[in-house]
Amino acid sequence: MSQQNPGQVIPAPTNLRLKVGGRFGAIDPSAIAKAEAALKSLSGNFSQWLADEVVKLDAARQTVRAQGVSPETMETLYLRAHDLKGLGTTYEFPLITRIGASLCRLIDDKDKRLTVSMPLVDAHIDAIKAAVRDDIKTDEHPVGKILIEELERKVIETGA
Repeated sequence: MSQQNPGQVIPAPTNLRLKVGGRFGAIDPSAIAKAEAALKSLSGNFSQWLADEVVKLDAARQTVRAQGVSPETMETLYLRAHDLKGLGTTYEFPLITRIGASLCRLIDDKDKRLTVSMPLVDAHIDAIKAAVRDDIKTDEHPVGKILIEELERKVIETGA
């Protein structure tokens, strides 16, 4: 491009307003209220669903122990950790979301998964299990705070 013809900027149309709030950008408060009520009605199942997810994560860890570290076994472990990262807060355990995020960060890189510190992976999974067992829901709990800060520090030290 020359200085005489600097080019033309063509703004891309944004349809986000239509996607999140209808034609005029307003989010229907009654729809939000219905969604929150539906979630609240399901909350009695959260502890069982969380326990089921933790069992799946632990089973993935046991598969890694039994079959060894491989792209397949570590991918399954990663997916289970990612599920808990996404579900922890929904199930009223934001600490588990944060621990899951730390574990995901540790094993996110597919190449580094094969050489990851399994004791550090175990520490994350054991921390999740302890949080559920002892009903430690947030990092405001003194044990929760120590657990997550130490796990995150160790993950940073690995360069992940």
